[in-house]
Amino acid sequence: MVTKQFAGSPDEADLRRADSLAREIFSDVANKWALLIIEALGEETLRFSELRNAVEGISHKMLTQNLRMLERNGLIDRTVYPVVPPRVEYTLTEPGQALRVTIDGLCDWTHRYLGHIETSRHRFDA
Repeated sequence: MVTKQFAGSPDEADLRRADSLAREIFSDVANKWALLIIEALGEETLRFSELRNAVEGISHKMLTQNLRMLERNGLIDRTVYPVVPPRVEYTLTEPGQALRVTIDGLCDWTHRYLGHIETSRHRFDA
């Protein structure tokens, strides 16, 4: 599957503009829950309850809202199986997998500098 590239105006892709589509997308995906959901999905296909267990501390409502947003932005696929009780599974799309590479880098950065940040916080708060 080939992802279409952005073909709109440069203004729509300019993060510095308050009315840009790029800023809206950035705002959607750059929140802690979205990042954690994408990281939890990884290469897997998970059900709602499995995702909720994988993302400690997320409420049912917040998980639902973020899954809808990620689906709307084309970063996850939601598959509903016609069974009783309903079975719904989530998996990352190609763009979601590409974003996951960036998120993995952010996670690596966090692990690498966690001690430095903790030290700085203690020094600042003192």
